[in-house]
Amino acid sequence: MTITSKEQTNAVEMRDIVLRFPGVLANDHVNFTLRRGEIHALLGENGAGKSTLMNILAGIYKPESGTILVNGDRAVFNSPKDAINRGIGMVHQHFMLVPTQTVTENILLGLNDPGFIMHLPRYDQKVADLAEKYGLKVQPTAKIWQLSVGEQQRVEILKTLYRGAEILILDEPTAVLAPQEIQELMETMRLMVQQGKSIVFISHKLNEVKRVADRLTVLRKGKVTADGIGLENITKETLAELMVGRKVLFQLNKNPHTPGDVVLDVQNVSALNNRGLPALKNVSFQLRKGEILGIAGIAGNGQSELAEVITGLRACQGNILVNCKQVANQSPKRAIEQGTAHIPEDRTGVGTAPGMALTGNMIMKSYDHAPISQKWRISYTAAREFASNLKEKYNIQAPSLSTQVNKLSGGNLQKVILAREISCGPTLIVAVQPTRGLDVGAIEGIQNLLLEQREKDAAVLLISEELDELLDLSDRIAVIFEGELAGIFPTEEADVKTIGLLMTGELRRQE
Repeated sequence: MTITSKEQTNAVEMRDIVLRFPGVLANDHVNFTLRRGEIHALLGENGAGKSTLMNILAGIYKPESGTILVNGDRAVFNSPKDAINRGIGMVHQHFMLVPTQTVTENILLGLNDPGFIMHLPRYDQKVADLAEKYGLKVQPTAKIWQLSVGEQQRVEILKTLYRGAEILILDEPTAVLAPQEIQELMETMRLMVQQGKSIVFISHKLNEVKRVADRLTVLRKGKVTADGIGLENITKETLAELMVGRKVLFQLNKNPHTPGDVVLDVQNVSALNNRGLPALKNVSFQLRKGEILGIAGIAGNGQSELAEVITGLRACQGNILVNCKQVANQSPKRAIEQGTAHIPEDRTGVGTAPGMALTGNMIMKSYDHAPISQKWRISYTAAREFASNLKEKYNIQAPSLSTQVNKLSGGNLQKVILAREISCGPTLIVAVQPTRGLDVGAIEGIQNLLLEQREKDAAVLLISEELDELLDLSDRIAVIFEGELAGIFPTEEADVKTIGLLMTGELRRQE
């Protein structure tokens, strides 16, 4: 193939890429170009086809039609190994690591070198040298389960670099990171580009895109709506409209609201984490009707365990009262009976049954009540009608009610959970990272939905690592550090600097 001068400046060209799934045209004649030495942002709402397009480039999917050029030469990938051999590596949103093995062992998995005999300290040093070169701080001898989420992501990036990748695809890399870790990742991305790498940055976060990307491409419903444009004069509002096809106001309908009686009363609660170490230490607070209490903290400081003890998923010491009824150390069903709704952090492992259809997931909290429950059996007619109404009301994009929920995008999966939980008329909503990994349109909808429940006098415990989200939605903010409440105060008294100091343990403030 003859290589033009234009192609010589491009690391990747994807031309007229088409890929269909049952009932969905995921990529509709998509064109995408990644230049050498650039960070190219790929944006789009959930289900727009971004990850699908990059999975094609990474050799995971084969397109029905279209052409891929790598450094000007035509490429056909039958497997991820083919893509890696052409210098393309993908860091997926959900990490693919073995928890019980070390960092180095994970990086070496699947490689021919070392062979049958391995001198591990030698490879530990090679990994340490690579980590230092790209500013990826990680201990090669540490086991994966001992690492934070941010450190695990560095291991995934190191795996890709160790295999010689010159083109890196980062799929929603900031979705699971704390603000400090996001800044470190962006510095790493810039360092990698300075050393000759080319990066595709898949993201929903417009502020991050504007901070780090050189150019961007936007997909909507499988089609390109903006092709490789610069970011010099583009606004966040314009980007959002290109993504979702309508104006996004970035305004929340938060009206003044007077809190009522206490709904949730947490009294001196302590709990252990999955490793048997203290995760919560004598935590006490109250949450009232018509109030949103935001919990701020860096990941791993006890937020997940707090949600689990309230919803009956983890044992604890102390008392937890919902509407004056004890729910501590009792079943999740007991918490549900007291009016608790749970929007969990893990949408697939906890929030849904991935292999079950939309209808089955929708009725999980209603299957034993009329009209769905009819004595000893379920009325599938009533169940389908119930699910159909929720699908329409919450605008859940799915081919049919029989679609398995593991086939849905992240945003639509979250809508399934919200529809099911809110349809029961809860008095308490425990929402953990409710907008993580979602596009701007879905975020706007979910945030306004939580405010709507506040107006209906529901008490909302909002656990989020998005500080802007907490400041925008919450009436009060509590900061958790190493399992203790470092401070709790009205949102109007909060400032980012103080919250940051509390989150890192450098400051203590009592209610």
